[in-house]
Amino acid sequence: MTTADIIMVIAVCCIWSLLLVNVLLILAGYLYYVKCERKAETLIQGAAPYVSVMVPAHNEAKVIIPTVESLLALDYPRDRYEIIVINDNSSDDSAERLGMLQKKYKGRNLTVVNTDSVTGGKGKSNALNIGLTRCKGELIAVYDADNTPERKALRILAAEMADEKLGAVIGKFRTRNRDASLLTRFINVETLSFQWMAQAGRWQLFKLCTIPGTNYLMRRSILETIGGWDVDALAEDTEISFRIYQLGYRIKFQPASVTWEQEPETLPVWFKQRSRWAKGNIYVIVKNMPLLLKRQGKGIRFDLVYFLSIYFLLLTSLLMSDALLVLNAIGLVHTTIAGFSSLLWTLAVILFIVGTYITLTTERGEMNLSNLWIVAVMYVTYCQLWLVVAAYGLYAYARDMILKRETKWYKTERF
Repeated sequence: MTTADIIMVIAVCCIWSLLLVNVLLILAGYLYYVKCERKAETLIQGAAPYVSVMVPAHNEAKVIIPTVESLLALDYPRDRYEIIVINDNSSDDSAERLGMLQKKYKGRNLTVVNTDSVTGGKGKSNALNIGLTRCKGELIAVYDADNTPERKALRILAAEMADEKLGAVIGKFRTRNRDASLLTRFINVETLSFQWMAQAGRWQLFKLCTIPGTNYLMRRSILETIGGWDVDALAEDTEISFRIYQLGYRIKFQPASVTWEQEPETLPVWFKQRSRWAKGNIYVIVKNMPLLLKRQGKGIRFDLVYFLSIYFLLLTSLLMSDALLVLNAIGLVHTTIAGFSSLLWTLAVILFIVGTYITLTTERGEMNLSNLWIVAVMYVTYCQLWLVVAAYGLYAYARDMILKRETKWYKTERF
């Protein structure tokens, strides 16, 4: 075998190993979804613990009013929850709009915390830590400023927290503007398949989940123990999940709790958002790597390996295999297994389409021929862009570490 053959075999084995792990997560996730549907009606029963709902917001005037009004309309006892909006050093008219909202809903537990350039404007984690000092609840919920949660979303999350083994429980977010562009159609499928079905599978198999940036509930006592959110983390949700694991708690996924959020409608906005996610997750990986082989890292070992595989092993393997196939086609490199690799690549595409489409059957209105076409096109377009995002995130993280640059938070542009 030539050197190119050896590299190709290694790359293909890595890709297929991760692909099969994904298939396993899909199958397990599907079983979990079916189980959850059977228990959906019992989720809103029981006591209603006092909840502090926090909404960090920086220049969110375009979306903040419907978000707060949807939170005020939650199917949760009015005297058992409060809403705290952290208007974080906004330069738009968010303060004026929120002030008018407070007057309109006078008598409700709605607090607006306005920060300035000294106390605020330093990212989501800092805003949440400021809000935490004003919270009264034993449980803390977080919603992004562009969210409109369904009326029972908070009630369902709170009911799950009766299990003392849980440090947090997460719901899911759906794409509110999924029909705005081809990009939002791709994001809608990605969210359902590679975020929520993977979360469901990880919970079903390993009792593990990662907190998303919105629609989650966690214990205040945990936040006080760990000192709040890490202000250096761009992916503050992933980072805090790892610290919850290390305290011995579990994080559960409950798909019946749903919020609808706005997703990027243009490629530049999407790229900035996703590269921030990638860079943030790489920060979490590097921060927790020393725990991989240590006893205290037992609770986070699977996720560490999972994230390492996605951001390093899969990225490298895909780039190497694609490069070798191209170089072989133009005659610069010779590999005797190019044909076999092409066959495996074709099978991987088919498996991707079938597996992704299966996940869409768990959502009403998503199982249609239009989405089948979207999934097929997605593999050769949107998924390839993910490689660029992951590579850029890795580059940006390394650059900032070498140059000792301060971490800067990029706020997703609203439409």
